[in-house]
Amino acid sequence: KNKQMNAFKAFKACAPIAWSPHLYITLVRGIPGTRRLHRRTLEALRLRKCNRTVMRWNTPTVRGMLQQVKRLVVIETEEMYKARKEKEVNHRALRPPLVVSHLPPSAADSA
Repeated sequence: KNKQMNAFKAFKACAPIAWSPHLYITLVRGIPGTRRLHRRTLEALRLRKCNRTVMRWNTPTVRGMLQQVKRLVVIETEEMYKARKEKEVNHRALRPPLVVSHLPPSAADSA
């Protein structure tokens, strides 16, 4: 099976977040049913819908907010985010058509 790298699996590639100037934060769990404090934190991070990504500066304030809602979000560095997006674009790219000849082998050679 070909395993795609979606945002939820990207956190497995844990690069040291302390080294990255930008953090790309993706909301991967739904907001309904969460605590009010967590909803307010997601609102402050401007994460309103599932599978949406925002870019924030890597500051202690933002890291503290992410620590609070860590089970709802996936955090990526800039390199991880760009690699995932590039892989998605390549996956969706047009491929050359597959040409299949249905002629018998002898007719295919002479044609």
